[in-house]
Amino acid sequence: MKIKAVMFDLDGTLLNTLEDITDSMNTVIEREGFQTHSTEAYKYFIGDGVEAMVRRALPSNQQEETMIAKLMKRYRAEYHKNWSNKTKPYDGITDLLEALEEKGLRLAILSNKPDEPTKLMVSHYFSNQKFDVVQGAKSDMPRKPDPKAALEIASRLSIETDQFFYLGDTATDMKTAVAAGMYPVGVSWGFRTQEELRGNGAKLIIDKPTDLLRHFH
Repeated sequence: MKIKAVMFDLDGTLLNTLEDITDSMNTVIEREGFQTHSTEAYKYFIGDGVEAMVRRALPSNQQEETMIAKLMKRYRAEYHKNWSNKTKPYDGITDLLEALEEKGLRLAILSNKPDEPTKLMVSHYFSNQKFDVVQGAKSDMPRKPDPKAALEIASRLSIETDQFFYLGDTATDMKTAVAAGMYPVGVSWGFRTQEELRGNGAKLIIDKPTDLLRHFH
């Protein structure tokens, strides 16, 4: 197996965004008179896009489309104010990215976070790292775990999918990697359990970012 590129998820993989997302969504639902949730709960609300998170945060009897649309808009405005309050790269991520660059690997990010904030956050937190592609959720592209976006990125880089490591922290990521024909690497420092990662196709689980470097030959 000759790996030429690494594709990363963003939230829970490169950046610990959990507290800023939790604070923003809780602020929005509290204003509506709904019960707020713990950061632990948000680990399971995050990962499938803003709409899915809003639905999961709301009571089941309050999920009318007009309510969902209103709270999505309010969440985005709130998160736009808060995204850099507590968020930071996980320990060792910068070291990993620098080492991969030195090895000549191509690097990409594929997130279910909307495209604009994905690009904004990457430019803010990783201004010294070179990513060949940074892509978030777009209206004309199905979200992960659909493999279409991952396949398109591989095509743009002219690299076969089986020459990618795909790093992520959720079932959604592992399913994406499997469906795209990439090598699924689960990260244990993110939002979900090792059991979830293994159960959805992870072939390797790493406990700290630089552990990945052992698997290049």
